[in-house]
Amino acid sequence: MTYDVLGAGALDYLPCRYGTSRLLFRGPRRNLSKPFAAFIGGTETYGKFIEKPFPALIEEEIGLTCANFGTINAGVDVFLHDPFVVEATGDARVTVMQIMGTQNMSNRFYSVHPRRNDRFVKASVLLSTIYREVDFSEFHFNKHMLKTLLDISQDRFDVVRSELQQAWVARMRMMLSQFSGKVVLVWFANHAPARGRAASIALGDDPLFVTREMVDEIAPLATEYVEVTASKEAMEAGTDGMVFSQMETLAAQQMLGPKAHQEVATAVCKAMKSLM
Repeated sequence: MTYDVLGAGALDYLPCRYGTSRLLFRGPRRNLSKPFAAFIGGTETYGKFIEKPFPALIEEEIGLTCANFGTINAGVDVFLHDPFVVEATGDARVTVMQIMGTQNMSNRFYSVHPRRNDRFVKASVLLSTIYREVDFSEFHFNKHMLKTLLDISQDRFDVVRSELQQAWVARMRMMLSQFSGKVVLVWFANHAPARGRAASIALGDDPLFVTREMVDEIAPLATEYVEVTASKEAMEAGTDGMVFSQMETLAAQQMLGPKAHQEVATAVCKAMKSLM
């Protein structure tokens, strides 16, 4: 692993903007006037703590400009609310979309920040009625709020989780329907999608609460579906090759490392080549 002993951000992500978007994307800024592939997703696509995330590895492998539109802690909402991203995918030769979790999007029970989707904004009257004993003003992040609700009542939380899952399927359908070109949908995680309740009992690893059945429902809307579960070797490598400050150690330990990024890059490259 690599530390920045000064405690400052160890990696310069060269943040940049495209067009009219209000989002800051990972740089260096790519030239979208020539053929390119668009990459949409969350923290893994962005490549936090990773010097060369999988979009950069793919660019090196196939020689096609790869624009990284990944956003840290993103849910589907951040892209649906940013017209530029959808417009850009219309010009891309291929769009690669990472499957993100259910928690970071607005739904019938709570709303999230339109750009920082992991930020909790407020609970709906319905959620406040279900959890009368909870003071929702205490929460700033979705996962903290959800963990509290789960700890209070598994039965009541079942209703919340079901809403998140249904909203996720609807939102993913909406997102995928807006892409006019070829789309590679990617599952990239430390586990394969679990079936039914096995994927829903506790707040585990991302993509949170996304089941095999949910993936099966939306995968046909993409041109190709690629499923990559980080190998045992990639998981055992831990933070080797990651770049982070000493204060970021705990966060880095929860991320997939460079070896896992190489694995997903290899799989996605194969799918992309078949479409080009």
